[in-house]
Amino acid sequence: MKVTTQLKQLYETDDYLWLLATIELLKQGRFDEVDLENLIEELEDLGSEKKNAVVSLLEQVIRHLLLLQYWQEEYERNGYHWQGEIVNFRNQLKRRLTGNLRNYLTQEMLEIYADALEYVKVKTKFQVDFPEKCPYSLEQLLDKDYLG
Repeated sequence: MKVTTQLKQLYETDDYLWLLATIELLKQGRFDEVDLENLIEELEDLGSEKKNAVVSLLEQVIRHLLLLQYWQEEYERNGYHWQGEIVNFRNQLKRRLTGNLRNYLTQEMLEIYADALEYVKVKTKFQVDFPEKCPYSLEQLLDKDYLG
């Protein structure tokens, strides 16, 4: 019980040291000494962080594809930059994407597209006619050979 109390105090002052101590306890099979309350919180946060990361990356892919395809006035000046950004964000997505996160993106596509659309409308001063409905499938957005 004393170790758990010390771990809880450590969590409040230095969560990285807490993490290292927790890992060591788990490796040693000393499960009854693990600070479960904070471990559960950290695992939940980790799941949220992974979801937020892939959502952000996919939104970036959508933003840059929309700009590349629809903002003709800036294409010559920024087209190669947007293509480079699409490659960059797709590569990052490829490294992070799991089956579970892919399913999550599928579920969240409408909201992700709406956020990307809001951004590009403001960026282009509402002078470009972007599609209100997402013109891309998730497969297209992830496909390195699709546009960009």
